Amino acid sequence: MSSSSFLIAVFEFVLLIFSLSVHECAHAWMASRLGDQTARLQGRITLNPMYHVDPIGTLLFPALMIFGPFIGLSMFGGMLVGWAKPTPVITRNFRKIVRDDNLTTLAGPVSNLLIVLAAFLALVVVSVAVPDGRLLVQSSFSGMLGLGQGSAIEALVLLCILAIEINLSLCFFNLLPIPPLDGSRVLRNMLPYRAVQTYDRIGGWLGFLLMILVGRVVLSALLGPSLGLLYWALTMV
Repeated sequence: MSSSSFLIAVFEFVLLIFSLSVHECAHAWMASRLGDQTARLQGRITLNPMYHVDPIGTLLFPALMIFGPFIGLSMFGGMLVGWAKPTPVITRNFRKIVRDDNLTTLAGPVSNLLIVLAAFLALVVVSVAVPDGRLLVQSSFSGMLGLGQGSAIEALVLLCILAIEINLSLCFFNLLPIPPLDGSRVLRNMLPYRAVQTYDRIGGWLGFLLMILVGRVVLSALLGPSLGLLYWALTMV
């Protein structure tokens, strides 16, 4: 593969780590706002990745997905997702336990959507304010943009496209109702007591395999149409 492809892979890896840090920081910030200071006292309301890194979910697994094709491990390609160290939450500190726990849980995926919105607005600005910006953005969505010409605008467009793809993937992935993902906690709060006991047994390798297998299906079904919708919106600017 070309050096530009490798550089794009580096961008993806850095953006993924940053997006995971934003995700966990959002959990911690919301929990603090709603009365639980556990994560705040552990220094988790920060964008510093050192406070959020999980060796497997933040480093090893994403590295295999992103850099695997460069060393012949193409089986790991196709998913730009990962996970960070879980944000500690003590729900008894909340005023309204179920509501506040759900708000804290959903703050992570919402933070990823806010990054998507910010990147989309940056692409709108490029399309409107930069000469040939619309063509540049459309070429990027079509996969025709590289880093060969060294333009700062090209790099910005590429980063925005990657940020959109990664954060949509993280949002969809984390909303899966599979422990320990965020969607599982929301679903757990809706289940009756006996069902919760059974649901809590899903975890370990079973949960990991379900995340990968179901995650691939969900991302394949949702990511393409979502990116297509954003592309259509940019053509309407």
